[in-house]
Amino acid sequence: MRAAVLSGIGSWLPPRIVTNDELAQRHDTSDHWIRTRTGIVARHIVSPGMPTSHLAEQAGARALQSAGTRDIDAVLLATTTPDRLCPASAPKVAHALGLGGRPAFDLDAVCSGFLYALSTAASIIVSEAADRVLVIAAEAFSTLINPSDRSSAVVFGDGAGAVVLRAGTPDEPGAIGRSVLGSDGSLADLITVLAGGSEQPHATSPDGHDDNRYFSMRGRAVFHHAVNRMSEATRASLAHTGWAAEDVDRIVAHQANLRLLHSVAEQLNIAPERLVVHLDRVGNTAAASIPLALEHANRSGALVPGHRVVLTAFGGGATWGATTLIWPSLTCA
Repeated sequence: MRAAVLSGIGSWLPPRIVTNDELAQRHDTSDHWIRTRTGIVARHIVSPGMPTSHLAEQAGARALQSAGTRDIDAVLLATTTPDRLCPASAPKVAHALGLGGRPAFDLDAVCSGFLYALSTAASIIVSEAADRVLVIAAEAFSTLINPSDRSSAVVFGDGAGAVVLRAGTPDEPGAIGRSVLGSDGSLADLITVLAGGSEQPHATSPDGHDDNRYFSMRGRAVFHHAVNRMSEATRASLAHTGWAAEDVDRIVAHQANLRLLHSVAEQLNIAPERLVVHLDRVGNTAAASIPLALEHANRSGALVPGHRVVLTAFGGGATWGATTLIWPSLTCA
């Protein structure tokens, strides 16, 4: 039986770091307020003129180096912040990486985007349509944030993470387990950017509001749905894999905020020390948060070969998902 196996990993963060103290100079907030409510200390922000594709190229190049190959059959890019509304950014990224001519496409499931892309890439490999796929999640989410909105400005950061999947067998370390994915379109307004699409093409709405080009989120409702959906998807994924909660060595959840991570772990009866936490250094990087956390944990030794790992996320749409894998031995690029 054929499976998709994780064989390389890479990440990249823009050089500019914005600390809580810097944000406190612009907003009615403080380092203490941000830390206690989110767990975030700093975040990386793109410089003016730095597009999402640049982040994706850098992370993708490092994943290819980690995998030790440039023999790639397809490129998938999970992002909510493409360079342009049209065309997709993935072909541009593939070209920059010397992978022109291969199938390349964008996928948008907001903060669940990496898991959706991972599942799609795994399916492509299992179907024998490809032997190796580069999966990138990249976000320049700061470009969507209203500079006067404290609640969003303190949370989000920019960055990119990438993995290489290759054809293998289900019993290999790194084999991607069965993905559990879901969506609920009735929750579309919980996490949204109203302007820019066909529903509302212009930033200024008919009633005169000009802030519809910015990201908005109903935080309390998002927290409630995220905890429940991520927990449900994780339980289903564990059941498919045949693992109990106590079998999990590491849980890598979408890095939204620290309270959310602890609430998900509590719902699942997984000890909080088994959480991989990376958001303190980078903030909420949307689709990029899970691969960024995985790369950091692999590099730091928080993830070691043989660890039983579960991945889970919740994002706009609403969308959610979970999957499992045994952590393989991966070279750090």
